Amino acid sequence: MGSGPAQLVTSVKAKMVKETGYYDTLGVNPNASPDEIKKAYRKLALKYHPDKNPNEGEKFKLISQAYEVLSDPKKRDLYDQGGEQAIKEGGLSGGHFSSPMDIFDMFFGGGGRMNREKRGKNVVHQLSVSLEELYNGASRKLALQKNVICSKCEGRGGKKGAVEKCTTCKGRGIQVHIQQLGPGMVQQIQTMCSDCHGEGERINAKDRCKQCNGNKVIREKKILEVHIKKGMRDGQKILFHGEGDQEPGLEPGDVVIVLDQRDHAVFQRQDDNLIMKMEIALVEALCGVKKTVDTLDGRTLLITSHPGEVIKYGHLKCIQNEGMPLQRDPFEKGLLIIQFLVTFPESNWLSTDRILALEALLPPREHVMVTDDMDVVELVEFDPKEESGRYRGEAYDEDERPRGGVQCQTS
Repeated sequence: MGSGPAQLVTSVKAKMVKETGYYDTLGVNPNASPDEIKKAYRKLALKYHPDKNPNEGEKFKLISQAYEVLSDPKKRDLYDQGGEQAIKEGGLSGGHFSSPMDIFDMFFGGGGRMNREKRGKNVVHQLSVSLEELYNGASRKLALQKNVICSKCEGRGGKKGAVEKCTTCKGRGIQVHIQQLGPGMVQQIQTMCSDCHGEGERINAKDRCKQCNGNKVIREKKILEVHIKKGMRDGQKILFHGEGDQEPGLEPGDVVIVLDQRDHAVFQRQDDNLIMKMEIALVEALCGVKKTVDTLDGRTLLITSHPGEVIKYGHLKCIQNEGMPLQRDPFEKGLLIIQFLVTFPESNWLSTDRILALEALLPPREHVMVTDDMDVVELVEFDPKEESGRYRGEAYDEDERPRGGVQCQTS
C-alpha cells in the first residue's frame, strides 16, 4: 500500500530547523509535505493577490518568497540548515528573489512577465467543491464580472482622433522627481502621472465616450459553466481560454478556476485512494466484523472479515476498486483503505467468574515467577494535567529555596 496510509498510525518526529519564518508565513509546520506547502501557498496567494487586496502587496511578496524557497528541495534544505542568511549568501544568487507575479503566473499557468506584455492578465478564481463532486463529477455555474472592450467607441475611449499623448509625462504614464537629500546626494522618485492617471494619454471630457466614460472598457457579467470531471483533484486548474479581462491592444487573458476540496466527515483522499477510520468493538475484533459503509455515489458496502481473523488496533485493510475514480479512466478506481480502531469495554464490565471463563477461551497469558524479594505495587490512573501542574509547583518551590548553602537566622 506504500507509505501513505501508515501516516494514520505513525507519528513523524519533528524536524529540527534553524528558523521557521518561511513556514510561519505559509502557516505550515517544518514537517509539511510538498502538497501541503502548495495548498497553503495557493490559498494565501489568492487571498492576498494585489487584484483582491491592493494594500497587501508586501504580504503577497513575502508569501511568494517563502513558497519559492520551500517548494524547491535544495533551497528548502539550505534554509532548514542555515536560515534566511544561508539563502541570501548562496541559495538564491545573492538573495535576489523572482517576481511575485511571475511565481503566481507559473503556479496558476499564466506564463510570466514576457507573456503578460502580449496578453492581458489571467483572472484566477477558487471554487469550493465537495469530495462527492470530485467522485461523481458535476457542473457548476460561476458568475463573473469582467472587463470587455467598449463596443460604442471600439476601445478608443472617445471620438476618432480625440485621444492625444499626455504632455505632462510625454506618454510614459510616470513622472520622475529629483529630491535633494544633502550636499551631493539626490534621490530619484517615480510617481504615476496625475494628469493621465498612468495611461500616457488624455481625452478631453467633451470628447469622451458616453458609454465607457473614456475608460475604453466596460464591466460585463459573464456566466461560466464549470465541468468537474470524475477523479479531479484538489488544486487542479480548469482553464477558460481568452475569457479574462479585455484590454485594447492585448490578447485577453484566461480565466483559471482552481478547485478547492472541502474536508469530508468520513473519507480522506490520498492520491487515487480513499482512507477512512472504522470503530469496531472488541467482540468484532476477535470474532468477526460485519459493518456497512455508505459510498460517495450512494451505494452501501457490506464489510466482513473471515471467522477466526483477529483485527488489531490500527490494522489497515483495503477494498479494491472502491477508491476515487481515475481521471484518465473513470471506470477504474483506486483503493478504499480502512483503518480499524478497536474500542474496549469499560472497567468491571464482567463478573469475576465470567472473567475466568473468558480467560479459559483466550490464548494463555505469560507466567510470572513471584519471589519474596519483589515489591508489589499498585497501578493507579494517570492524569497528565495533574502531573504537569505538580512538576511546575515543585519547580516554583525549588526557586523559593535559599541558595548557596545553609543560612543561619539572626535576631
